[in-house]
Amino acid sequence: MYRWIFLLIAAFLMGCHTQNESSKELAGKILADEKFQKVDAMARELMKKGFYAGSGYQMVWSRDLNTFIELSCDEYDNGVIRENLLLFFHFQQENGELLDGYVPREAFTWHDPNTYESETAPGHIGFKNTVETDQETSLIQAIYKYIRKTGDRSILTELVAGKTVSERMRLSIDFLLNERYSAQHQLITGATTFDWGDVQVEGGAVVDTDSLTHWSIDVYDNAMLAIACQNLSQLTSDSEEIAYWKTRYSDLVNNIRKYLWDAGRQKFIPHVYISASPFPAGFDENEIFYHGGTAVAIEAGVLTSDEIAATISHFNSNVQKAGAQSVGLTVFPAYPQEVLGKGVTAPYEYQNGGDWTWFGGRLIQQLIANGYVREAYVMAQPMMERVISNDGFYEWYTLDGSPMGSADFKGSAGVLARSIEMFYEWAEKNK
Repeated sequence: MYRWIFLLIAAFLMGCHTQNESSKELAGKILADEKFQKVDAMARELMKKGFYAGSGYQMVWSRDLNTFIELSCDEYDNGVIRENLLLFFHFQQENGELLDGYVPREAFTWHDPNTYESETAPGHIGFKNTVETDQETSLIQAIYKYIRKTGDRSILTELVAGKTVSERMRLSIDFLLNERYSAQHQLITGATTFDWGDVQVEGGAVVDTDSLTHWSIDVYDNAMLAIACQNLSQLTSDSEEIAYWKTRYSDLVNNIRKYLWDAGRQKFIPHVYISASPFPAGFDENEIFYHGGTAVAIEAGVLTSDEIAATISHFNSNVQKAGAQSVGLTVFPAYPQEVLGKGVTAPYEYQNGGDWTWFGGRLIQQLIANGYVREAYVMAQPMMERVISNDGFYEWYTLDGSPMGSADFKGSAGVLARSIEMFYEWAEKNK
């Protein structure tokens, strides 16, 4: 039902950009929207439960925390949040590499053969899905958001195992530039996954790089790095450091556009391969649209306003063609089973075309930030409605709207609550 409501309204709004509804009328509608009020209250209540990513994950992940830390700062003890952020750095490797996260030692029950321990944090076990390249950038962004929200810049000079947090953040970027980097493209690399996901398409070790891994470049990882460089330029008062991070940012944006933006199709190329593609000859991967990476690229400032408008059209068209509920649709079309490795996610399941509020909400935020508030308001409705209907922030949804995964996924709650906050900020200025 939600999908058809979405499509009917979207068709009206997107058919012509000039709406009869004034900004004042839209502002009034936003401020009176009871769904926003209900979802915001539910999200804030969930944040009071701590830092685990969700009811099915007894772990703290940097990529998840990055998307709900602002709301958490409103609802939880900021001192505890600070300690949780610092704990990530206790597991930093000698080469600067950061992990996905950690778990209390007594809660480590899943027998992962690739775990990490720290002499300075003996009560916890660290873990990492090595196919992804967003761990360092996620933590930097989370630190930045924590400081912006609390004003606590002292965390930057906090010593963790002999080095300050500022030094450790710089070391983490050095790791990316030394060990996850293509000198030819001047962009960072990772395993071949579904858009922003952490499951490699060849199967094998699935979440860890192995002999099957095909190294590639994608927009999500590099847009995350660009945002992190922006953040780092604002976390220092040293003029040389500021110039360095701004130059890094500018170079990343230019190279993302050079190698990954398909101007003719007005979309991002899924992957640029370092040596060979994992897919059979004849399979045109560039037919696939990456929704999550596109949303993060907009956040990174990679696209112009006209290009953002073009991607909105793509999003709406893809949702309609897929029969999905919302713009949380991960990729479209999904990768067909016959081009994937053994046991890899089926089409329109999980990260291969599942519907994730976690990234749909991030798109909503960026549309608001770039002035597409009416479009964002329409696109947000199905995501808000299903939270209320299912009485929870589920991790992802099937095309028919069945909720899947964790029922208390804090990433979903965080992005929706931040979207609502941005809607309210806009509405207050325009009411």
